[in-house]
Amino acid sequence: MVDIVVLVKDTVELSELKVDPATRRPILLGLNRRIGDLDKRAVEAAVQLRDKHGGKVILVSLGDDKTRTAIREAFAMGADEAYLLRDSSFEGSDTLVTSRILAAALRRIGRYDLILCGEMTLDSLSAQVGPRVSELLGLPLVAYARRIEVKGDRIVAERSYDMEDETVEVSMPVLISVVREINEPRTPALMSIMRASKKPIQDWNREALGLQIEEVGSHGSGIKVLDVKAPLMERKRIIFKAETPEKAASSLVDRLFKDGVLK
Repeated sequence: MVDIVVLVKDTVELSELKVDPATRRPILLGLNRRIGDLDKRAVEAAVQLRDKHGGKVILVSLGDDKTRTAIREAFAMGADEAYLLRDSSFEGSDTLVTSRILAAALRRIGRYDLILCGEMTLDSLSAQVGPRVSELLGLPLVAYARRIEVKGDRIVAERSYDMEDETVEVSMPVLISVVREINEPRTPALMSIMRASKKPIQDWNREALGLQIEEVGSHGSGIKVLDVKAPLMERKRIIFKAETPEKAASSLVDRLFKDGVLK
């Protein structure tokens, strides 16, 4: 039997993201939130290993009330239990503090053989949380895995680099981050979706995790985000007038060469 914890994060639907033209800030109100694509592949890998070797798939997510919808999505894929780390003091946490909170939750859970996560989240692309959590827990890290096998009390993982592939073997417990190539997540059946709505989600706040206020949120963060704005995009609004379309096109090409767009 292999008990597997999967670290999941809900993110906004990036394809729906819009920017306020006046402030250049992203408009997040009303956007759908779902499990990130790489995290979903981590859930799929965990469920496949559980189905083959037994054990449980346990979800851990740092979020708020809206995160429950994303957790239900992972339940429908086959996860067994879930812990939602939810506290107003967690707002403003950077990757350092997020890793600290997740590590505290994993210490309290106590029972796991394997921790899985996506190689990065698709909103920040930092790829820091997995390695930081492994360091805080004193666990070996296998990053960028595209195949995972359980052999007794050991894990054999294959990972790919730009120029070569590598196969590593490590004793459990271990933290592994997965890449997109590891699998194609399942589409849950209707009965699985219905069962997911009945599975309980355990809430843990800061006190339950034994963390001090100075350790979480903006208090404990190593960086401070002053603002988030889209790049300023200003058009030159040049209109090319000519007797024929061909002459207008020629003027456009000449200007593109002059501005260094074409070489």
